[in-house]
Amino acid sequence: MLDLLDKQIVHGLVTDPRIPFARLAAILGVSEQTVARRYRSMRQRGMVHIAGLVNAVPLGSTRWMVRVRSTPDKALRLAESLARLPDVSWVSLLSTGSEVTCMSRPRTLEHRDRLLLDTLPRTSQVVGLAAYEIMHRFPLDEEWPRYGRLLTEPQRRELGPPRRRSYDAGPGEAMDLSPGDEAMLALLARDGRASYAQLAAETDWSATRVARRMAELEQAGVLYFDLDFALERMGYATRGMLWLRVRPAALDMVGRALVTCPEVTFVAATTGATNLVVSVVCRHIAHLYRFVTERLGRLDGITDIEITPALRVFKQAQALLHTGHVTLVPQAKRG
Repeated sequence: MLDLLDKQIVHGLVTDPRIPFARLAAILGVSEQTVARRYRSMRQRGMVHIAGLVNAVPLGSTRWMVRVRSTPDKALRLAESLARLPDVSWVSLLSTGSEVTCMSRPRTLEHRDRLLLDTLPRTSQVVGLAAYEIMHRFPLDEEWPRYGRLLTEPQRRELGPPRRRSYDAGPGEAMDLSPGDEAMLALLARDGRASYAQLAAETDWSATRVARRMAELEQAGVLYFDLDFALERMGYATRGMLWLRVRPAALDMVGRALVTCPEVTFVAATTGATNLVVSVVCRHIAHLYRFVTERLGRLDGITDIEITPALRVFKQAQALLHTGHVTLVPQAKRG
């Protein structure tokens, strides 16, 4: 579904999701209109979605991987409900058909407690719950889908380093988000490439103030940009989570080794019964087998592994998945 130029454009957007099309076009040696047209086509076909996301860790909150066991006849509905919660991402129904996993990114401790201590435990179809707090996210050596090889070395140098992604920015100075901040963040969640003029109209600020505030939130690690892809339409039929037990002395080494693997999209050290969670994207189940036996098999320190392929993915970082297309999440009020 993506030709060479599409993939080069995707790499530019992965490197800097808000890169001006004129600059990206100059790097790739095509016209600005061509880059804009290709991007609009990919977005309209549901191939890619760019979102501005809130990292609540610098605001004093935490991130959690949650595994929810459900009665088999209600698991589908549970996954669909979780996917519509604004602070929940990466919602998958596992191949067992009765377990749902998700990432919880609560903006406040109250939101965290509401989901983990009230909403899920009181849901009738939930029969078990395990929550793993993210202690450390290992940054990938190259952001997925790793198309950097499709650019020349001079093009990569001109494109520059990836836009800052402060996944693990720790709690900083107290930062209160104003109504204007919230309006800007809500629009960026829907469209990470929204123009400064659009953001100014949404916030009643000047474009200059919008740009300055966006830079402040990025520098503080509160705002970062991410891309969602229609992976099945890109040829990746097998997705899943690996739950690893790793000896403490080897935890950092194993995490750093895994982020160099092309199949890996996410690696984090967690609390809980396992201490390393890995998200993988493979062409097919035989590809997953080779990854486990050849890639993981070479790493010392792994003592146990549980593999949970995804039967269906309902939501990625921000976008819902429907019939192989990424679509926007209906806006819901926080509270």
